[in-house]
Amino acid sequence: MQAVHFGAGNIGRGFIGALLYQANYHTTFVDVNGKIIDEINSKQQYNVVLAAENSETLTVKDVSGINSMTNPEDVIQAIANADIITTAVGPNILAIISKLIAEGLSERAKTNKKQLNLIACENMVGGSALLKEKIYEHITEEEKTVFDQLYGFPNAAVDRIVPNQVNEDPLLVSVEPYYEWVVEETAIKGDKPQIDGVTYVSDLTPYIERKLFTVNTGHAVPAYLGRYMGYETINGAMNDENVQEIIKGALTESGEALIQTYDFEREAHQEYINKIIKRFKNPYISDEVTRVARGPIRKLGARDRLVRPASMYIDVTSNEPSYLAKTIAAVLEYKNDQDEEAAKLQQIISEKGYEKTLQEVSELKADHPLITTVMKELEQIKTLKG
Repeated sequence: MQAVHFGAGNIGRGFIGALLYQANYHTTFVDVNGKIIDEINSKQQYNVVLAAENSETLTVKDVSGINSMTNPEDVIQAIANADIITTAVGPNILAIISKLIAEGLSERAKTNKKQLNLIACENMVGGSALLKEKIYEHITEEEKTVFDQLYGFPNAAVDRIVPNQVNEDPLLVSVEPYYEWVVEETAIKGDKPQIDGVTYVSDLTPYIERKLFTVNTGHAVPAYLGRYMGYETINGAMNDENVQEIIKGALTESGEALIQTYDFEREAHQEYINKIIKRFKNPYISDEVTRVARGPIRKLGARDRLVRPASMYIDVTSNEPSYLAKTIAAVLEYKNDQDEEAAKLQQIISEKGYEKTLQEVSELKADHPLITTVMKELEQIKTLKG
């Protein structure tokens, strides 16, 4: 079986590529990083190391690579012969790769009538739907009818911590043992891809929001508060008692919103929270707070990991989400000249102030109670600085 995977970075190789190999796919990685693609084609295998006390190594074989910058025609041919297409490129790159994928799918439709599923494994809500939208911008109305019959774009929720790393072997990647890959079954065209480790569900929204508002919300706490308090790594921040209190509080608030909105079983969700916090404390994963915190404007979006669960919490409990608000306040205080969004956020704040900036980037109305709570917590978090 043939898989085409866009994105030969650490997540692509260490998560999706590893599972595709274990499901007996030959995986063709597509990327613009010529050095990585050349390494893949030279070695035709790489190692994935599980970052844990009892470390294990998986050797991923049966792989090849295509540089999409220099060999786009080869990518089109690979798409024409693929049994599954996946991505792990980052939400902002989906639009960039969509034109080439559209060309490949158009070429495929001429000779290959086998149905095909394209799964965007991105850290976002509705990744595959966005990919479809961008692909459809490059095709005719007539082609849209054909694509609707042949190609499925099931959304997915993915979760595995793959820290930023520099290894002597450029293909080696270290990942945490835990992972989750949930796929929207109702959007599948034809037979479901048989991949061990994938969970198929009829309604993906609860699982996407459970992941986003637990894993991503939780990760934001040691990232932004850790940076505010002077920590350089997630692990260092997670050893701080104040951070531990805030992450437990924030995930209790987001958890209450999820439980009441989607009827998750309370005890099971608390176990999920505990597991997530334990993962962030994994001493074998050293992640920089600046990597996890990058893109603060996107992360303050109306449907993203902080504003959305805080708003939900207010809606279902009528109480103040003080711990989530503390984290939002720390995002507003996030300063990093190397992060384009962080610099832009501080520029907006200098021009408009905290309150109006939060309204603008979160799309909250001026009288929304969350605004008041966050402004209050901006003063409160000052006590966290030594």
